[in-house]
Amino acid sequence: MMQHRPSSAFNSPFWTTNSGAPIWNNNSSLTVGPRGPILLEDYHLVEKLANFDRERIPERVVHARGASAKGFFEVTHDISQLTCADFLRAPGVQTPVIVRFSTVIHERGSPETLRDPRGFAVKFYTREGNFDLVGNNFPVFFIRDGMKFPDMVHALKPNPKSHIQENWRILDFFSHHPESLHMFTFLFDDLGVPQDYRHMEGSGVNTYTLINKAGKAHYVKFHWKPTCGVKCLLEEEAIKVGGSNHSHATQDLYDSIAAGNYPEWKLFIQTIDPDHEQRFDFDPLDVTKTWPEDILPLQPVGRLVLNKNIDNFFAENEQLAFCPAIVVPGIYYSDDKLLQTRVFSYSDTQRHRLGPNYLQLPANAPKCAHHNNHHEGFMNFMHRDEEINYFPSRYDPSCHAERFPIPPALCTGKREKCIIEKENNFKQPGERYRSWAPDRQERFINRWVDALSDPRVTHEIRSIWITYWSQVECFFLIIRDGHMIQADKSLGQKLASRLNVRPSI
Repeated sequence: MMQHRPSSAFNSPFWTTNSGAPIWNNNSSLTVGPRGPILLEDYHLVEKLANFDRERIPERVVHARGASAKGFFEVTHDISQLTCADFLRAPGVQTPVIVRFSTVIHERGSPETLRDPRGFAVKFYTREGNFDLVGNNFPVFFIRDGMKFPDMVHALKPNPKSHIQENWRILDFFSHHPESLHMFTFLFDDLGVPQDYRHMEGSGVNTYTLINKAGKAHYVKFHWKPTCGVKCLLEEEAIKVGGSNHSHATQDLYDSIAAGNYPEWKLFIQTIDPDHEQRFDFDPLDVTKTWPEDILPLQPVGRLVLNKNIDNFFAENEQLAFCPAIVVPGIYYSDDKLLQTRVFSYSDTQRHRLGPNYLQLPANAPKCAHHNNHHEGFMNFMHRDEEINYFPSRYDPSCHAERFPIPPALCTGKREKCIIEKENNFKQPGERYRSWAPDRQERFINRWVDALSDPRVTHEIRSIWITYWSQVECFFLIIRDGHMIQADKSLGQKLASRLNVRPSI
């Protein structure tokens, strides 16, 4: 029997589940139709995420390094025609919030000057329960299907043998996922190292759904814009700042609030009528894409003000827990594949990290009256003085709340694992790169040359990336008075010439 004990060696010619069943598709979730909602019966997906969620004790697997602050959100513009969410019911309505900013990949004690996405999570304590808007400082993500999330994080995390983060592992993994190019135009851009948390944007990243009282649904993306502007650190500045204070962003946030210099962000939304989504050359539910602002302009909603520091770091930062599944009436999920998996994974992670009753912790508990029959379990300190812990009962007057609308879309399709139809992986990264000034383009190229120069990056992987970037930025001509005066090299060719590699476009 010992010869069949679990092993990490390559002793099977194919992937299997923990119970040994063969896996024929380790890339796509099981959905209703090519882009329908994910099925809970996808045991492989649930097992993969559940194992991944339990890999660290007790530090967060991702977003371990963070800082929190409290304040309020105030509605400034009426969007009641789009949603029946109570906290958005009218201009002037204020809702208490707690916000956590974080780095994503690195450990709890890591410097805050490392090139890394930043988390931007807001917990609204509304009159109808909590709403967790969990996002990042970039509007897109590396992958579009949560099936690949554990693999992605493993590639970005340190080498399990040496515990050193290495470019060759990252470039190897993402060479299989060209949809990641858009995210890399943010991460390898100057935006990759924010100056601090006050001077960075936030994004809900995923597509949610707004529903109004009549039941009409609109897809929505959320955007936070800092009133003090966006500022970043270039390499030399990051080294200087990080060398003197590895907690500079945490200290800046704390000191600014203590001094009365309250950070503020404006909340904007973009919306799409689901009946009109086919007019786009990309899938609006694909998190590797942004929605063009010239077609779908930003609509102002309100302002977020952080005016109070937390009272205890452990209670209100380490025990603070967010989950994209926590929504309120008037806001719902979409069939965004990444959001669908986050709905399960985040709450599963928090139950593992903090216990099954993590929502009873003060930072996570709703501030409105709440009642259910969730019973006992580890660290349950809810005061209960009742004899009825079941439903329904003629001894307990508790009843169902007033019905509220959810998206009316009809789900049809066969069970299948597949990618979305309109990938369009190269158009938006190219548009973003071409929008930069030449010096910003040059810094981006230098960062890629440095990453691709890793001695363990093979010729094959290097060629793949050059080919990807060649498709992002093709040859373009500069025409003046009907005459061609310059032919500029593509981004891929610039990388190839500096790395002495021939691109296979």
